[in-house]
Amino acid sequence: MDSYKQPSAFIITQHPLPNTVKDFWRLVLDYHCTSIVMLNDVDPAQLCPQYWPENGLHRLGSLQVEFVSADLEEDVISRIFRIYNTARPQDGYRMVQQFQFLGWPMYRDTPVSKRSFLKLVHQVDKWQDEYDGGEGRTVVHCLNGGGRSGVFCSVSIVCEMLRQQRCVDVFHAVKTLRNNKPNMVDLLEQYKFCYEVALEFLNSA
Repeated sequence: MDSYKQPSAFIITQHPLPNTVKDFWRLVLDYHCTSIVMLNDVDPAQLCPQYWPENGLHRLGSLQVEFVSADLEEDVISRIFRIYNTARPQDGYRMVQQFQFLGWPMYRDTPVSKRSFLKLVHQVDKWQDEYDGGEGRTVVHCLNGGGRSGVFCSVSIVCEMLRQQRCVDVFHAVKTLRNNKPNMVDLLEQYKFCYEVALEFLNSA
């Protein structure tokens, strides 16, 4: 999925299932991802397991996922991991930061705070620019890889538009995403929220 300035910037998926955790991390490594955005809660009852180590090392076949650090800032837990494929030592390791957003309860159609959601987008952008010069991809996941992930991608695209040319087309951003994946931004309230966050961005600039 393209962003405003980068082709194939986003990889949208559902939360890893118990039997797809290894595939998820392989995707992160093979597609040169530097960020993971998590927009749902861990809920084993809904087949949404914790797929990362809280400390130490997870071995998933030839893949190793090592916990490096964690930080809590308002509604975002950020965790850094080092990923390594022992079958391809010549590739070295990849540092990946996961951003778990806490400000979007499962019972709500939209996040609680526009400001905290905007801050999440800024944190991801900052890490992307600092670590990989903005070239790495971002994996975005929610319960079904649809509405919530679409809101994040739309807001991220809108923020890029505003930073680069000081004008915005929320309709086009959402329409482009939905042309690729029809269930993205699948509620009217989510569509309105994208406009509200764009206004919040302008007011805070």
